Amino acid sequence: MRFVPTELDGAWIIQQERHSDARGSFARTFCAREFAEHGLNPAIVQMSVSSAPLRGTVRGMHWQAGPAAETKLVRATQGALWDVIVDLREGSPTFRRWFGIELSAALGTGLYVPAGFAHGFQTLAADTETSYAMSEYYSPEHSLGARYDDPAFGIHWPLPVSSIADRDLAWPAFASAAPVEQPA
Repeated sequence: MRFVPTELDGAWIIQQERHSDARGSFARTFCAREFAEHGLNPAIVQMSVSSAPLRGTVRGMHWQAGPAAETKLVRATQGALWDVIVDLREGSPTFRRWFGIELSAALGTGLYVPAGFAHGFQTLAADTETSYAMSEYYSPEHSLGARYDDPAFGIHWPLPVSSIADRDLAWPAFASAAPVEQPA
C-alpha cells in the first residue's frame, strides 16, 4: 500500500499496490501494522456497505461526535464515487476545509477519514457500492450531520443531485451544530 497525505491534517489517500499475472491481480487493502506506522488508527470494529442504483446520489455529510468519534476507511467496491471530507476539529489548522477525491472499484483507492471529520459522497456511476471500515460502533445518540450544500463548507459536487435522503436534507447548518472536539 502507498499512503499519500491529503491537504487536510490527518487524512490520507490509501493506494493499492496491485500485483498482476495471468490469473488477475492481488492487492492488500488494509494492514494494521502499516496504518500504525503512519500514525493512523488501525482499529476496525465495524464494517458497512451501501449501494446506490442512481448516478448522482448523495449521502452525507455525517459524523459521530464525543466518545463515539470514529475513523473510517472508505472504498468504492463497485462503480465510482466522489468522496468528500470536511475537517470539523476545532483548533485544527485545516478546520472547515474540505477535500474531495474520486474513488472507484477500478482504481481500488481508499480514503482514510480521521475522527472529527464529516464524510459524504456522490455516486459518479449507476450501481455504485461503497465499503466503510470504522473504528467505533455506530452510536445513534452521537450521530450528527450537516447539509451537503452547507455554505460554511462550499463543497463542489460534480453532478446534479439525483437522489438524497430527507434526513440529509434536514440537517441544520453547520453553524448551529454541536462543536466537534478534536480527538486525543
